[in-house]
Amino acid sequence: MKEIEKNLDGNGLRIGIVQSRFNTEVCEGLLGACRTQLAQQGVAEADITLATVPGALEISLALLSMAESEKFDALIALGAVIRGDTYHFEVVSNESARCVNEVQLACGVPVANAILTTDTDEQAIGRMHVKGSEAALVAIEMANLLRDLA
Repeated sequence: MKEIEKNLDGNGLRIGIVQSRFNTEVCEGLLGACRTQLAQQGVAEADITLATVPGALEISLALLSMAESEKFDALIALGAVIRGDTYHFEVVSNESARCVNEVQLACGVPVANAILTTDTDEQAIGRMHVKGSEAALVAIEMANLLRDLA
């Protein structure tokens, strides 16, 4: 049996990041952790493109444009949806997750989804560094896997 090993070498990979500007503190924390991990894995700063959008629902459209450009080996979605007093939380959480997944399936470009959905600001702050870092690793691993499968 041939087994494809996990490959976290980011050298030469072109990574696109779409970051929401809503819940700024959390999103900046996600971005910082993500960029640090990308650098640690060998992704060159010049090979990273960052686009910011107003909120989580706008992330998928920017991801779609990036994926269709064929300029990126993998994409990363960064955002934070924190529960409020209305049903809006469920709509934004569910639709942003669905649409991010649709982008990768439609275009064949892996998308690491680090759009946090939490009940409180404290939960989001507590998770932002781990999830930002994990998103970088997922993007690199999936880009390399798809190259190996081709």
